[in-house]
Amino acid sequence: MEHPGENNELTLWENAGFPEQVQDPKLMRLLMKGANNVLDVMLDYKQLMFAESSAMKIIRTKLEILDTEFKMTHNRDPIHSIQTRLKSQASILQKMSRRGIEPTTENMERYISDIAGVRVICGYMDDIYTVEKLLIEHEDIELLERKDYILSPKPSGYRSLHLIVQVPVFLPGGVRKTKVEVQLRTIAMDFWASLEHEIRYKKDLDNKALLKRLETCAEVIARTDEEMQAIRVQMEAQENPTKEMEQILEKLRRFDVPLG
Repeated sequence: MEHPGENNELTLWENAGFPEQVQDPKLMRLLMKGANNVLDVMLDYKQLMFAESSAMKIIRTKLEILDTEFKMTHNRDPIHSIQTRLKSQASILQKMSRRGIEPTTENMERYISDIAGVRVICGYMDDIYTVEKLLIEHEDIELLERKDYILSPKPSGYRSLHLIVQVPVFLPGGVRKTKVEVQLRTIAMDFWASLEHEIRYKKDLDNKALLKRLETCAEVIARTDEEMQAIRVQMEAQENPTKEMEQILEKLRRFDVPLG
């Protein structure tokens, strides 16, 4: 008995140049079903990465807005720079393999919280907590996890504030709540972390003496951060009260803050 659409399938596969032995209608339907399943998986992954990329852009935009607003009201930038990145498929699968997680798109979304990452580089340590507070105050941002490696550094000396936040992404199919990892650190912390990563992982470092030196460098950098912040606070405390004309000039300078 001929199945509806069977001749169309046969014509399709004949035109595609497949050998006669694989042009059996039943086999073709099986192959097409498999191909359709593969395409569904690929499409799900593509949609997930689009949502992750969108969430990352939303967080970055919010950070840029709060930085500009802070500069207008306080005449100082709490954010030095912002970096973003999406994990590669290989990195995601390696992480899932290490954790013994089945590599499905659903599991990626459920168990991997740092597919989208935003790194915020601040000038001073207190700016880190200021930016954190201002970001979390947004009603549409949900804080899922917080790890303070500044107050409690890792054994290696690594310091940074890690947040896992969730933000709604509005897509044609509906709202998709998507997780983003936000790392906040000072310029000095970022300098140390970047070089430590290169030395430790790219050079397969296992020398205990050298690792100890890296830890000592982290402590020196931490003390420098503390001293720089103390200097800034002391300078701000010693500033003389501004006269009326200086106050007017100060307000005029705020009009020059770029809005875009």
